[in-house]
Amino acid sequence: MPLPAHNDAPYLPDGLCDSVPPPTAYPLWLSLVIFLGVFAVLQWAWGEARGTWIERLVIHEATVRPAAAMIQVLTPEAKVKPVGASIKAAGGGLNILNGCEGTEVMFLLGAAFAAVRMGWRRRLTGLAFGLALIFALNQARIIALFYTFREQRSLFDLLHTTVLPAVLVAVVALYFYAVLHRSRLA
Repeated sequence: MPLPAHNDAPYLPDGLCDSVPPPTAYPLWLSLVIFLGVFAVLQWAWGEARGTWIERLVIHEATVRPAAAMIQVLTPEAKVKPVGASIKAAGGGLNILNGCEGTEVMFLLGAAFAAVRMGWRRRLTGLAFGLALIFALNQARIIALFYTFREQRSLFDLLHTTVLPAVLVAVVALYFYAVLHRSRLA
């Protein structure tokens, strides 16, 4: 069958120029096993890091210090200081405990990317941007909790335990969906 031509130059109809077919999805049971296995291993490894320099690096340096610095920029009169796992300030501060640093959501995203079939470049790029998104959202969550604790303590528990974690997971799930279906959304 001859190829269609325009101005005597043959061309390939749409769809015929894709040299690599999109990867087929893993069976659902395999995706579930991979997801649960990767998530469990990451959670176990993080649990093993309790009390170590790794936990201190993640909580003290990568979580508390940036949040305290941002609060200091937003409200210098609060005279916020990062002290270990705490954001200290006159009028009330926050303790950032293991579980408040956003690692669980990062592990969920990592497990989700591991459980789907996609190219490595797309997978690593999606994961890198997703981890940056989680970091930024978690910092915003900590800052919001800091101000809520100081100004509206009655809302603190609801925001801390339910609303903000649900928002974080929902936004990251939407991000993952967008990355997964990027070619269909474009």
